[in-house]
Amino acid sequence: MNFSLTDDQRAIRAAIEKICVPFDDAYWLKKDREGGYPQDFHAAFARDGWLGIAMPQDCGGAGLGITEAALMMQAVAESGAGFSGASALHMNIFGLHSVVVYGTPEQKKRFLPPLIEGRDKACFGVTEPNTGLNTAMLKTRAERKGDHYIVHGQKIWTTTAQVTNKILLLARTTPVESGVRPIDGLTLFYTDMDRTHVEVREIEKMGRKAVDSNQVFIDGLRVPVEDRIGEEGKGFRYLLDSLNPERILVAAEAIGLGKAALKKAANYARERVVFDEWDRLEAQRAGQGIVFVTMHFGNWDLGAALIARHGVGVAAIADRFGHPRVNDYVIGSREHLGMTIIPSDHVGPGLLRALRRDDVVAVLIDIPAFEDGVPITFFGDTIRVSDGAARLALRA
Repeated sequence: MNFSLTDDQRAIRAAIEKICVPFDDAYWLKKDREGGYPQDFHAAFARDGWLGIAMPQDCGGAGLGITEAALMMQAVAESGAGFSGASALHMNIFGLHSVVVYGTPEQKKRFLPPLIEGRDKACFGVTEPNTGLNTAMLKTRAERKGDHYIVHGQKIWTTTAQVTNKILLLARTTPVESGVRPIDGLTLFYTDMDRTHVEVREIEKMGRKAVDSNQVFIDGLRVPVEDRIGEEGKGFRYLLDSLNPERILVAAEAIGLGKAALKKAANYARERVVFDEWDRLEAQRAGQGIVFVTMHFGNWDLGAALIARHGVGVAAIADRFGHPRVNDYVIGSREHLGMTIIPSDHVGPGLLRALRRDDVVAVLIDIPAFEDGVPITFFGDTIRVSDGAARLALRA
């Protein structure tokens, strides 16, 4: 399979990255310290139509798929917005997919355009305090009274309930005691958050302060029958069309957050100078032989970043113990250091093969690969390694 991005997908990433530029580290640090929903961030995506990336075109969406939505959310997290920015958006991206699939044409026209335009915000009313992941046994009940339902119950960990005016609500319409299978007694609604019958209490938590998490208490909420999605008793099955894409988007966001962290770490390593000896690497920019950099306890991150800062394009890593982190580091270095890292499994034939490449101009060597003070010779150059300190040996 070809996993390369198409031109259109690359254009999506570029557009998302551009939107995120004004929302820099200072913006998200303030949000994380002071809290408060990032309304201007949400509005920027609504203004450019991105909240409807996976919504039908006849409702104002782009009609794209989960791949494009995942690329969007990865780019959001990777911008530095992390899960604060992603959580402010992704309910609007995946949450109403149950409505897209099972809603009537009238419901789609009524519910989707306001969400895409940013006029509506929705929260996910599923998890309950005493059922956890056992959704089939949730207790919030909806009793039909003619042309409407009356809902009583409680939800927990409901994200953004402080600022939303809509809720995708899963409630029990058939008691478990009736003998039906528990999942067959659940019904899905998309309805107004009528604050006269819904109380929202924010839960204090560590991190992601910009996006509130809440307990929701529902007491006599009136839900019109026309706000029911699909048939009564099939809500759990309908909900899966929202939950499954959520897993993909959250995974993409996690990758984006990891890339953002790696980029920041690499930038810091490039700028940080630990030993004055590193300045001697400047002499190698004119291609004067091979630089051997010995780093204690496998500290390749620091060594490779400092080499890259001095203009070295290709380097090799030598580690006698075949550390499993080498391959991961090799992959990351290409993107974040702008330098190709060639792994060799140990100091010996693998390293010699790497050194025979004309483009290798630097070698990172793990000090524990040698006994303290033992002289090591590479192509006529003797390097005496002192354990516990990083040093350079240059070959003219």
